[in-house]
Amino acid sequence: MKLACIDIGSNAIRLQVLYFLIYKTNKRHMHHINSNLVLLLSLTLIGLSACNGNQSTDQQAPAAEEKWVSIFNGKDLTGWTPKIAGYELGDNFANTFRVKDGVMKVSYDEYPGDTFGVRFGHIFYEKPYSYYKLRLEYRFVGEQVADGPGWAYRNNGIMFHCQPPETMKLNQDFPVSLEFQLLAGNGTDPRSTGNLCTPGTNVVMDGELVTNHCITSTSKTYHGEQWVKAEVVVLGDGLVYHIIEGDTVMTYAQPQVGGGNVNSAYPVLSGTLLKEGYISLQSETHPTEFRNIEVMELPSE
Repeated sequence: MKLACIDIGSNAIRLQVLYFLIYKTNKRHMHHINSNLVLLLSLTLIGLSACNGNQSTDQQAPAAEEKWVSIFNGKDLTGWTPKIAGYELGDNFANTFRVKDGVMKVSYDEYPGDTFGVRFGHIFYEKPYSYYKLRLEYRFVGEQVADGPGWAYRNNGIMFHCQPPETMKLNQDFPVSLEFQLLAGNGTDPRSTGNLCTPGTNVVMDGELVTNHCITSTSKTYHGEQWVKAEVVVLGDGLVYHIIEGDTVMTYAQPQVGGGNVNSAYPVLSGTLLKEGYISLQSETHPTEFRNIEVMELPSE
């Protein structure tokens, strides 16, 4: 059998093509990328590179560099809009989201009486995305607000494929979205990060529709106030990968509207696949810091 040589450009694009091929031929085993799959990807990339090497020099195009774009300028909240439950879009209640020393901080030190109430918040980036990679660094600092629920201790999230922020109700706690859940340990007990929570959504794993609200990843526990690198790869309404410190810790597909947190007035029918949406970062009772927030858009085919 002779393999045809196909010029598919950079490694990022090659990987995307491989993800689709592997998913279509092995979709019931994509809940976790193990070492064998990583080896397969690597060997295939080597094969593709060698294949390109067999072409004449004048036919070769230089490999495109990954084009990451910063969506946080490290100086202010330009391009970002807060929506906090109980407040109008754009009202940054008690300076919840702020910038200092190049870091976006989620803080509650100006909340009256040091009480959180039910003021769950999100800060939305101005542009929706469909096929892309998002990466950032995060850490938890200080102490949780006194009246914060136990489950929210060292808990925050990267929300993606979010509904438009202007469509959220005044008192709506969470947007219809997928949550890349960020957690930290208590210094003793295991507690994974890079989990999935699904406010108003469901996903497919192992070929089955999953309706659990939160699903645990395979990541290790990160204690203390260390910076952690998180990345999500989103391929429209197809595959999604959660990556922590370079390791893929969760994979699923076909994100769709459904489950709890779908307001009765929400205009999208349950079961509708989510092809795109907004990115937001949470405020969920524990002080959190974010930095180096970058996006790289990917080709859709």
